[in-house]
Amino acid sequence: MPVKNKIKQYLDSRGITRYQFRKDTGVAQRTAYDLYDKPEQLPSPDVLRKICDAYEIQPGEILEWVKK
Repeated sequence: MPVKNKIKQYLDSRGITRYQFRKDTGVAQRTAYDLYDKPEQLPSPDVLRKICDAYEIQPGEILEWVKK
């Protein structure tokens, strides 16, 4: 099942920088930057929870299933 993250689009549409994303969520710098730069990188369940908690969103707002 091909899934990609839409974190870059989500953050850009709200004017949130990669640095602020890292600070808001408390995830490691490398993780935050990789999630922003690489749509094929998926967050671990713990990181996904941190993102959803920080921005009060559902996982579907930052993850997308795509056809092959």
